[in-house]
Amino acid sequence: MTRVLGVSAFYHDSAAAIVVEGALVAAAQEERFTRIKHDASFPGNAVRYCMQSVGCRLSDIDAVVFYEKPLVKFERLLETYLAFAPTGFRSFSTAMPIWLREKLFQKSALIRDLREIDGGFDEQRLLFTDHHLSHAASAFYPSPFDRAAILTMDGVGEWCTTALSAGSGSAIETLNELKFPHSLGLLYSAFTYYLGFKVNSGEYKVMGLAPYGSPIHVDKILEHIVDVKDDGTFFLNQRYFDYCTGLTMTNSNFTDLLGQPVRKAGEYLTQFHMDVAASLQVVTESIVLKLARTARRQTGERNLCLAGGVALNCVANGKLHQQQIFDRIWVQPASGDAGGAIGAAFVGYHVFFQKPRRNPDAKVDGMSGGYLGPEYTRDQIADQLATAGARFEELPSDLILERTAKALANGAAVGWMQGRMEFGPRALGARSILGDPRSPSMQKTLNLKVKYRESFRPFAPAVLREHVGDWFDFEADSPYMLMVADVLPERQKKMSEAERSLFGIDKLNVARSEIPAVTHVDYSARIQTVHHETNALYYDLIAKFRDLTGVPLLVNTSFNVRGEPIVCTPSDAFRCFMGTEIDLLVIGNFMLLKDEQNPELKLDYRDAFDLD
Repeated sequence: MTRVLGVSAFYHDSAAAIVVEGALVAAAQEERFTRIKHDASFPGNAVRYCMQSVGCRLSDIDAVVFYEKPLVKFERLLETYLAFAPTGFRSFSTAMPIWLREKLFQKSALIRDLREIDGGFDEQRLLFTDHHLSHAASAFYPSPFDRAAILTMDGVGEWCTTALSAGSGSAIETLNELKFPHSLGLLYSAFTYYLGFKVNSGEYKVMGLAPYGSPIHVDKILEHIVDVKDDGTFFLNQRYFDYCTGLTMTNSNFTDLLGQPVRKAGEYLTQFHMDVAASLQVVTESIVLKLARTARRQTGERNLCLAGGVALNCVANGKLHQQQIFDRIWVQPASGDAGGAIGAAFVGYHVFFQKPRRNPDAKVDGMSGGYLGPEYTRDQIADQLATAGARFEELPSDLILERTAKALANGAAVGWMQGRMEFGPRALGARSILGDPRSPSMQKTLNLKVKYRESFRPFAPAVLREHVGDWFDFEADSPYMLMVADVLPERQKKMSEAERSLFGIDKLNVARSEIPAVTHVDYSARIQTVHHETNALYYDLIAKFRDLTGVPLLVNTSFNVRGEPIVCTPSDAFRCFMGTEIDLLVIGNFMLLKDEQNPELKLDYRDAFDLD
């Protein structure tokens, strides 16, 4: 039996994943255990969880594979500073002590951390792979395809920022690469910084803000900031950026070009900011579509796999699906650095050990619906709730479904924790907050009173797979909430002249469809198709809601507040329940009503976590 552990760490979103005999059996992010958002530390808790899942010691593992090569990354850092010298000395003097003290000796640090878990771990079993090969492996090997083109797009690994590869059987061949400093991920992050959001966590806010604006700055961006070729390759004009050698993403030339200073976090979002976001999104989509056309032309493949942080741009993914450049598209649900742990484990199994690939399943991919994290027994749930002082009732599954569906139909916000925790940034019905999509006030309620976050941010519909085409201009699988499509015209509501004339955030209060809580201002929705094969209980809950209301979908958002990692344990779920205005909590077969809880246990979660 061959067992390979993959590890990603030391930048952001540290994680561990384990592949046994070619199957991905467990994966988790360190943040879920430490409760530190985007935790970058060595994922000791996640490694221990993976070991427990397969019932073995770390010293029994055939290899531990780290998701990138730190020395090559250090080479890129040095060469970049030399290329730009003497500019950037302040950044150089800040970064270099950290590299010399910590990152340059990451192999030694990894061996030390692994031996803290198991003193018998053999350092010869620690291997390293390339960052973008990890991304490509995470996209191709769990996909339902035997052959596919593979596009990986992110900020930067060692040198590579964008790569086109071809996957066939158990082999991956890299065909073309675009290298630092020309990076679509860094372009998006630079605008994220300019718009006042946190780099490496706020990019999805920019994507959510874009529909409120008009893309009036596209020509300016393409003329001055990024030069895009017909094949999708692009070059960033470093005159406008500071990320190579500075302490910020953009510089004064960038602000002079766009005409306003960098927005400070928490400042009012104006129409200007929305227009900038819309313009960036259009440029991003154009580049992705051109790269995809090149991938199809160069490989001749009919299937496409995507990974890297840019692949989490579900709006661009939706446009790619609409264009039908490829017959089928599969996106790694943990496309960012966390997913690098999955890719590293698969690289170890298929590339280093030359093991054959399992035959892909056209219906169920190798991610098992994303449900790869810890789960808790009935006794564990009861013990944690009792220890927390919770008042709860145990019910049979049919009553759990019936009462939860009725509560949702009556407008309740429901915390829903069932089975194995999801891997990746999206909650997929295992650690979710659910609501009624018909409610015109549900989006604002969940954002402001439950999630404690910006009111403009949209929510996703979780829809029964067989009904997706009845509500959305989309007829395909989207189990990981990574595709955006429009609500069907017959489900939309016509706006009055006064409503059409609204600008910016004022658009938020207009009910645009029969399911306003999941309809964004441009009539789009980030779709999760729910499949009985991967999550029967979640499927049955939505079906029960459909029986009551005629609507086969629910609002689904992650079970956390702004700045908090998604809940992992029953204790986490209860704390979040008591710190927000969630009305009902369901964990396994236990049901908790907010009105029945001890008021002395109520928490104030509004300022409990650093803003993301």
